[in-house]
Formats: sequence, C-alpha cells, structure tokens
Amino acid sequence: MKDKKLNKLSDLGLVFSTGDATDAFFEDHVDGQIIAPVDQSPRIFLDRKKRKGKSVTIIAHLEEQDKRLVELAKLFKSKCGVGGSVKDGRIILQGDQRDKILQLLHDMGYTNAKKAGG
Repeated sequence: MKDKKLNKLSDLGLVFSTGDATDAFFEDHVDGQIIAPVDQSPRIFLDRKKRKGKSVTIIAHLEEQDKRLVELAKLFKSKCGVGGSVKDGRIILQGDQRDKILQLLHDMGYTNAKKAGG
C-alpha cells in the first residue's frame, strides 16, 4: 500500500485560527504578575548527570516569563562565551559558569541569588 502524500498543513489535521479563541487561549496562560528581582531567589546548580561527564550550569527558580528567560539566557551566553538553552523554565549553560552567573545576577539586582547543590 502506497503512503499518502501530505501536501497541506490541513492534511496533517492542524487548524489555525486568528479569532477570539486564540486570544482567550493566550490570556489564560500568560501570568500577569511581575516579580521584582529583589524578591526572587534564583539558584545556580552544576550538573553532570546524563551528560556523558560534561558539566552544565543550571539557573533555576527565576520567576520570569518565557520571553524574559530567553533574553536572560542570551545575555548569559554572550557574557560567558558559551552555548546554552532555556528548557522547563530553567536556563542551561555549557560548562561551569557558576561564579560568573552569580556575579551577573547580583549586578542585575537578584540579591538573593545563591549557588546551590553539593
């Protein structure tokens, strides 16, 4: 039996809308609260698990919107000269960058930022 070719997105079962339903979806999922950096307590971890022995720095407990997390990740990556990403509300950077990130967070006003872990 020959596979059917899918020529359009609608063939995949995807439906797009620009109406009120889309706006209501985003309103339900966007948190309108903005928490000042002074009131947040980000934690900086070093992790090697399931990474073939390579270290990564994880910045967790930043209570920011996803767009802001991406901006922060971009800043951290450029200041440290490493790669990284944002995943599950956490910023992940390559290598051991804990000291640099801690200093950057303190300079940005996150006075409760601390290194965490063993």
